[in-house]
Amino acid sequence: MGLYAIKMPDIGEGIAEVELVAWHVAPGDKVAEDQVLAEVMTDKASVEVPSPVAGTVVALGGEVGQVMAVGSELIRLEVEGAGNLAAGAAAPAGEAPRPAADAPAPRPSPRPAEAAPEPAREAAAVRAPAVSRLAACRQRARAAARAAGERPLASPAVRHRAWELGIALQFVPGSGPAGRITHADLDAFVAAGGRPAPAAAASGLQPRHDEQVLPVIGLRRRIAQKMQEAKRRIPHFSYVEEVDVTELEALRTQLNDRHGETRGRLTVLPLLVRAIVLAVRELPQVNARYDDDAGTVTRFGAVHLGIATQTDNGLVVPVLRHAEARDPWDAAAEIARLAQAARGGKATRDELGGSTITITSLGALGGIVTTPVINHPEVAIVGVNRIVERPVMRGGAVVGRMMMNLSSSFDHRVVDGMDAARFVQAVRARLEAPALMFVEPA
Repeated sequence: MGLYAIKMPDIGEGIAEVELVAWHVAPGDKVAEDQVLAEVMTDKASVEVPSPVAGTVVALGGEVGQVMAVGSELIRLEVEGAGNLAAGAAAPAGEAPRPAADAPAPRPSPRPAEAAPEPAREAAAVRAPAVSRLAACRQRARAAARAAGERPLASPAVRHRAWELGIALQFVPGSGPAGRITHADLDAFVAAGGRPAPAAAASGLQPRHDEQVLPVIGLRRRIAQKMQEAKRRIPHFSYVEEVDVTELEALRTQLNDRHGETRGRLTVLPLLVRAIVLAVRELPQVNARYDDDAGTVTRFGAVHLGIATQTDNGLVVPVLRHAEARDPWDAAAEIARLAQAARGGKATRDELGGSTITITSLGALGGIVTTPVINHPEVAIVGVNRIVERPVMRGGAVVGRMMMNLSSSFDHRVVDGMDAARFVQAVRARLEAPALMFVEPA
């Protein structure tokens, strides 16, 4: 038998390190050739690492959430034959070899109570009275709990002092006449570790003290890093405008009735894509990227539109490439395909990078106003809020109209407030008069 070390593979694209996000094996497991051992994540996508050989897992080279260098030892197997390591080779840097699952670790024999060090026994003896007093106080507090609406007897001075101490008199046992609470009772309550939670309240509601600490790893860590970087580097400003989408909704209904069965049904999103494509022709500075290090802005003729998509693991942004060359049905079909790939974890690195401007929408949960975070290094993001029917003045009469807000954020280093307003108004004009979306600008 020999030892075989599997190193972190070179994912490509000049990536020097990756994050270990999941193990699919444990020490002692037998693995087959091409079986997936682990899952790692780059800045853009998750990659599964298969085993090139069959063998038994001896040791893992890192913990979930650890960032590992390409070429570092990922896992060590025991294999038939000589393997690729000397028998006495050191364990992986991230971890000492673990025993197989069926080899229980020896358990230390318990020490007799009388063998406890003298200082420990003395400390226990000191703690015992305090613990007893606390338990007794809590027992008296439970016994003294009053029915709902029953007012504890106490003087105004005692009540004021209890308020300053943060003590609920409902749970303080009184030693005075008829159970009246005195200053001495407050002192005793505090000295015995008082202020019990209102578990004995007549409402029957029980307080909770559980906590859950969750590691921020994988996609969640990437999102956190990207958002922090965007807010740190980019001076955001937001611009919100309401849009009357009554005519747009009427057109969408007609198109779906006429072409829904043959060309697919349209949502508002592909129509908004079309409006943005036409608007960036008038304001190309919003379809750009800012290079912080080089101090340059690159404006793009192509519109590679990021579509912020919520998945079970977090927010990802697949890219609708060359949106300027797609009609609404083509855009709708590609958006649906990208969303399905992203939610299934099947989106490729190419599909998750290279956007020039981004759309974000929470659909029916979109609220009234949002302040979206720019997808760095882009300079603009368009946020879609929910559509609601509201009373609007038109021609001197109050009528019901379908209204939607656009909440957009811009990089103030690149986009001036006036240009941002012009861009949003150009989008708004086409959404409110949707026939303009099918007329190429001169």
